[in-house]
Amino acid sequence: MAKLTWDEESVRQYETGIDHMVVYPAVSGAYPKGYAWSGVTGFTESPSGAEATAVYADNIKYLNLISAEELGGTLEAIQYPEEFEQCDGTAELVAGVKIGQQPRKAFGLVYRTKVADANGVDKGYVLHLIWNALAAPSEKAYATVNDSPENMTFSWTLTTTKIPVNGYESTYKPVSHMEIVESEANATKLTALKNILFGTAGSDPYLPLPGAVIGMM
Repeated sequence: MAKLTWDEESVRQYETGIDHMVVYPAVSGAYPKGYAWSGVTGFTESPSGAEATAVYADNIKYLNLISAEELGGTLEAIQYPEEFEQCDGTAELVAGVKIGQQPRKAFGLVYRTKVADANGVDKGYVLHLIWNALAAPSEKAYATVNDSPENMTFSWTLTTTKIPVNGYESTYKPVSHMEIVESEANATKLTALKNILFGTAGSDPYLPLPGAVIGMM
């Protein structure tokens, strides 16, 4: 038995920052190749659903029905990889000539958020994996150059559609998001997964489906 304590320095941790983002355009339900996304300034995850609807019977509150939970978000960046254009409804006709309002391709995302303690000591990171996302059209604000110049910032509203956890359907419902905590995960298995997600000198990066990631870890 042990007495509970609060606010010990060893357990005061926080999550911050975002880096190592990779986008994986979808091809026939798979994510065969990833592309580094530099210039990401923020990603706000916005879950929705999981709302309770009360059902009454026999003059009492009989049960709660919970709606399905979905993941959306807002992604902001000062630039994006050329390979993301197909996910943003842009098609290239010939070199240097592009048109918009085209079909938007689904994609996957991977990124890291850092973890630190109360003293600012690095405590590793959380690896985020997202599948089957779609990007809504983004606003582009052009402004004249003046004595206080500002760079253009792109912003996309993302929605996701959950996909089955192959091999684990009887245990887990479909998902669109997974988190892997570096400090808690098996280091060897996590390194093998990162080699797949980020690529190596001899192999291109790709995003495995949720069931495959669970099997690896």
